[in-house]
Amino acid sequence: MKRLFLATAIWLVSLPALSANLLMVEQPGCIYCAKWNAEISHIYPKTDEGRRAPLLRVDLHDLPEDIDFASRPVFTPTFVLVEDGKELGRMEGYAGDEFFWFILGKLLDDNEIEAGTDP
Repeated sequence: MKRLFLATAIWLVSLPALSANLLMVEQPGCIYCAKWNAEISHIYPKTDEGRRAPLLRVDLHDLPEDIDFASRPVFTPTFVLVEDGKELGRMEGYAGDEFFWFILGKLLDDNEIEAGTDP
């Protein structure tokens, strides 16, 4: 576990400065999380949306303390758009790929989130 944490920390430090992230709040046994993983997870980092808001996964029962959530997530999956530790918007649940991409695109556009660039 320590190796995984260290590897993740090193990887995060090496990333270019990004303005936003998409947090995926999930929990073990979540069938809709599994459906999202099967349909979207492998392509998400390769998309414009994935470059604009790289995905960070968090456990529903172990939420990061440095994120200012508008309200505590209750459902999984919940996708929270975060910039500088503050929630900008969210979508709860996963109803399929078309709905996911539509709502995510709207969230990103409404908040004027552009792709991150190297400093």
